[in-house]
Amino acid sequence: MIISDKLDDLHARIKHNRWMYYFWIFCRFALAAGFLPSGYVKIIGERFTSLSNNHPMGHYLEALHHTGFYYTFIGVVQMMAALLLLFRRTALLGAILYFPIILNICLLSIAVRFDGSLISSPLMVLANAYLLCWDYDRIKPLLPFRQPKLLTPQPMSNRFPTLFFAGVFTTMVAVIIVLTQLVFDIRPRNTDADCRLQCRRSKNQSACEIFCDDIHREGKPLEQALESYHQIVGKK
Repeated sequence: MIISDKLDDLHARIKHNRWMYYFWIFCRFALAAGFLPSGYVKIIGERFTSLSNNHPMGHYLEALHHTGFYYTFIGVVQMMAALLLLFRRTALLGAILYFPIILNICLLSIAVRFDGSLISSPLMVLANAYLLCWDYDRIKPLLPFRQPKLLTPQPMSNRFPTLFFAGVFTTMVAVIIVLTQLVFDIRPRNTDADCRLQCRRSKNQSACEIFCDDIHREGKPLEQALESYHQIVGKK
């Protein structure tokens, strides 16, 4: 059996499992809830967060807020993607529209080490990917694969997919640990007070405090603040 046929069979088993179906519904509504408020804020022209303009993400959001109709356009697209996810018939279109937006937010959050969406955005990307995989049979004709086999009607299975949900839980824990403990040696945090709080647990407290000053008081770019921090740490 070729890989394409194996994927077809795997996809058929997944779509006929009641618990996987419930998880599909959960992902749809959870993702919609993530974009509805943020999209609405942009449509009415308000700034999305109360971050200081000195914060790396604050730099970006302040500039984005002043882009006029482009800022509103992003909000409209976010609201549209969220609303499409709420209805079964339009869920695939919503997932397709949602994916590039949340992927961009994920990469941006990691790039500027933004605590606000450092964990949530990668998990939302994975949830969005699950929605796309759920409709693999509808997307496959667009891919350079063999056309999908006709799915044989079969009753819904009530068997709980323990291995799958164990993998979901493990992935969530791994994302949290990797992005909060392993990837970054220091983060700007959301406020000056939060930034200095991490310095108390740092082996390089003075360098950490200088980093916080550079970010939250001087408003220096993240790369410049990190360069100064690593230079100081390297001299010790």
